[in-house]
Amino acid sequence: MKIAIAAEADQAEPRVAATPETVKRMIGLGAAVAVEPGAGVRSGIPDADFAAAGASVGAGAVREADVVLKVRRPSAEEVKAYKRGALVIGIMDPFGNDAALKALAEAGVTAFAMELMPRITRAQSMDVLSSQANLAGYRAVIDAAAEYGRAFPMMMTAAGTVPAARVFVMGAGVAGLQAIATARRLGAVVTATDVRPAAKEQVESLGAKFVAVEDEEFKQAETAGGYAKEMSKEYQAKQAALVAEHIKKQDVVIATALIPGRPAPRLVSREMVASMRPGSVIVDLAVERGGNVEGVSAGRVVETGGVKIVGHLNMPGRLAASASALYARNLLAFLEILIDKKDKTLAVNWDDEIVKATALTRDGAIVHPSFAPKSAA
Repeated sequence: MKIAIAAEADQAEPRVAATPETVKRMIGLGAAVAVEPGAGVRSGIPDADFAAAGASVGAGAVREADVVLKVRRPSAEEVKAYKRGALVIGIMDPFGNDAALKALAEAGVTAFAMELMPRITRAQSMDVLSSQANLAGYRAVIDAAAEYGRAFPMMMTAAGTVPAARVFVMGAGVAGLQAIATARRLGAVVTATDVRPAAKEQVESLGAKFVAVEDEEFKQAETAGGYAKEMSKEYQAKQAALVAEHIKKQDVVIATALIPGRPAPRLVSREMVASMRPGSVIVDLAVERGGNVEGVSAGRVVETGGVKIVGHLNMPGRLAASASALYARNLLAFLEILIDKKDKTLAVNWDDEIVKATALTRDGAIVHPSFAPKSAA
């Protein structure tokens, strides 16, 4: 059983799919592990550390691998180098990328999308979205503090008092809750909003005030899987009016709202941005899906009317070492259910609910019901 750790071809991706810790554990599962040169350099892991953990380091590591671990989905060109039948595991970004999924199927690889992991207890240790969103929420507040021209905590000095920054977090999922906790630790006065009723108690447990239109639609605004539902136009209008008044008084806004498989909902209009005082900061964590904030620019910090809108891409990658460590453990936990520990061989149980939920391609076809061509489905 050969496992390869691929270097990321995308220069905007500094994370890596393994660490020396997980390499040792994969070897313990009976695998021979090979790492492409330089795969971990931008996450602070030199090739020598992988070698010391027992991996071989060399070009072409992926060619004979039974399993290829990646961060981002391999390109059509990259996947040509993989062995047919190899398991390719990574963040596949399948929504709206039909051509990329077709290329994976045509290459004959069995692709698993880690972000499709079901929200069940057994899969918690494999939950890539949570591990990476947690870091994104933290980094969003750190970036906001860096761009904000004032202190976050209230400071009482002989020269006078510096008031605490007012931070508003939009979306109280994993990223939002970590943003709340981080902003509170930095001494800010924090408020937050979300369309899911369960979020209110979570927000308040972290010491923030909850802001939302709490009508009957709000009480039903959550899927069985724990995700936010798309709200009606009427509710959106009422919530937008409430938020518009609230945003006027805020110094920092962190927007984190995402709905799987859909463009990011637009939460902050140009008028709301214009209502904030000069020197305020907005961080948009949904920029890769179109953004929550009108006027955000992917990969840039733009200033409009004195208000900075931060649109950094790949926020977890801005903490590459920490993000890689958590992601590598997610992958290892997933790998463990694909391996027969007694025989130390790959043994994929295709009836396992985790396998069925994450498998995208197999035997030359797109097999996931959400992405298979309609005729095949």
